[in-house]
Parts: sequence; structure tokens; C-alpha cells
Amino acid sequence: MSIKIGSLVIDLQGLQLAAEEAELLSHPMVGGVILFARNYDNFSQLQELCRTIRLARKKPILIMVDQEGGRVQRFRNQFFNLPNLSFFGEWYDKNPALALDLSKSAGWLMASEILGAGIDLSLAPVVDLNKSNSTAIGSRAFHADPETVYRLAHAYIGGMRTAGMAATIKHFPGHGSVQVDSHLDTPVDDRSLQDMLDDDIKPFQYLVRENIHAVMAAHIKFPLVDEVQVSFSRIWLNDILRVRLGFKGTILSDDLNMQGANISANYADRVLAARDAGCDFALLCNNRGGVIQTLDALPHLQHQLSAVKWHALQADFSTTNIAEMRNQSTKDFLQKHMDALQNEILTNSK
Repeated sequence: MSIKIGSLVIDLQGLQLAAEEAELLSHPMVGGVILFARNYDNFSQLQELCRTIRLARKKPILIMVDQEGGRVQRFRNQFFNLPNLSFFGEWYDKNPALALDLSKSAGWLMASEILGAGIDLSLAPVVDLNKSNSTAIGSRAFHADPETVYRLAHAYIGGMRTAGMAATIKHFPGHGSVQVDSHLDTPVDDRSLQDMLDDDIKPFQYLVRENIHAVMAAHIKFPLVDEVQVSFSRIWLNDILRVRLGFKGTILSDDLNMQGANISANYADRVLAARDAGCDFALLCNNRGGVIQTLDALPHLQHQLSAVKWHALQADFSTTNIAEMRNQSTKDFLQKHMDALQNEILTNSK
């Protein structure tokens, strides 16, 4: 497949595709849509929304969501109530083999439900370290130990791939050691590159060696490495991620509407800076004015992605029916151990 698609990923405002949104989706610079909780009421409605999104375009489009589980799960009603990723880390400290089985099952279940709705990919898993420092990450991450994070993420991604979904590891090079939430401000990490390579970067490094499909870049400054945020840094995205670590897949920015990405009041500047740094896809969410400003300002022919960059992220919907047949046993397996851990926590708190 040689079709090119646009590099901008945008959001929608409601449960149905509005006329203005259909027009935006037909713009040649747009190549993806990311959905939020406001776009979901029930499973059938979500399937219809995905169908109309694809009908609004002549070219393919990637439909995405953050369906991590725990506090970052956009779709809940009629979906399994997935645990925070820290759940698997807690089990790993008790029973590593069981934890890996649980993680793989959760990755498979999450992906199979999302694919069943007609969505290409969930931007998961988080492989930041769970050091209890970050207000943005915390329980969204598996564990504080890089080796443990890698093992649990490897299992989780294995489940996703079995279901037919590509994985996106985030937030490179690691958000778990800074307190500031990049939604609200720009986090600054004063560690050296070697410090990062010895710690937070390890899960990314290991998974890159296994040909992970996509990496999402963080809005964090590391002054000892570069003076700009990772998502705008060629040093981080090209010299370190591409060259040093050998990553050959697709790089996505985190949402460029976040305060951590506030390098300019002009959103086209943010998109252009992220693209120039090495981001293949630029996400711009919850800011319709910024999206229109960007589409009007930037030459779309310079913001196209070849199939090498996007096709591997397109869902394999052919396995969905098989997946649906296995859902209940996987749900029962996960729920049993979620309940067991919760009962243990309650018992110990008395």
C-alpha cells in the first residue's frame, strides 16, 4: 500500500460527526482522530461513529483512543473495567508468573474490545516508571523497576498483538520521575542522559529492540540534554531515539494543546516544531480553533506520511470475531484477581 495520509491527529466534540468535523476530516493534512469519553455513550453508537468517520474520507484514517485502564479509560459502559497498570506491578511483587499472565490477558482484552468497536489503536501501554513522584503518571504505570516494567509491558503488548493491534509505548523518555503534570506546565528533569539511560529509558530501549510500532514523546525538558521539550527536540527524537536506540517505527507527539507544549500561542508553530523535530504524527486536541489555524497555515503537502509510517498502526479487524468468543473467560480471569487484590488491601487496612 503506497497511500499517504496527513500527519495531524484531531478530536471530535460529540457523539456524532458534525458537518464541520466531516469537512475537517476530509482535509489532506488530517490523518487521524482521537476519541474521548465525550464521544461515547454506548457500544453501538461508538461503532456508528467510527463508521461515519471513515465514510467522511476517501483516504484511510487512523482512529485512536487512550484506553489504558484505571483512571484513563475513555469508554466504560459496556466495556470491561480495566485496572490501573500498577495492578500488574503489585501482583508481580507477589507472583511474577501470574502477573505476566494477567498483563497479557488485559492487553488482549483491551485491544479486542477496542477493535470490536472499529477503532484502530489504543495509545498504550504506559512504560514510564511508577516512582510515585508524577501527578500525571502514578498508578498509570506498571512499576518503579525498569526491568519489571519491561517484562509486564512485553506481556501486555503480546496480548495486544494477538488481538491484532499495534502498541504505542509512552511517554518517551520517561515521565515518572517529575512531579509537574505536563497538562498544566512544563516539567523539568535535571538528570543527565546517562542517568536516564540507566533508569527510565530502559523499558523503551528493550521494547525498541523488539520492533515496537510506535512511541509517544513527552513534553518534558532535560536541560542537560537539550533546552527544548522532548517533543520539539531533534536531539531526543533523532539522535537518541532513532540513532542511538535504533527505533524505526512511528513517533507521535503528546497533545500539543497541553501547557507543557506551550512554545507559542500559534498552534501551527507547535505542530511545525514537533514535525521538524521528528514527530510523524502531531496530536492537537480540545482546541478546534487551533486545529483550523494549523490547517489554514501549513502546506499540507509537506505534512504527509508514507504507508511505512502509518500502515503498521492500522488495525487488523480480521481477528475480532475470534476475540469476541474468548472475552468472557478472560474477563472472569482478570476480575477474579482484581477482587483478590482489593480484598487483600481491605484486610491489611483493618
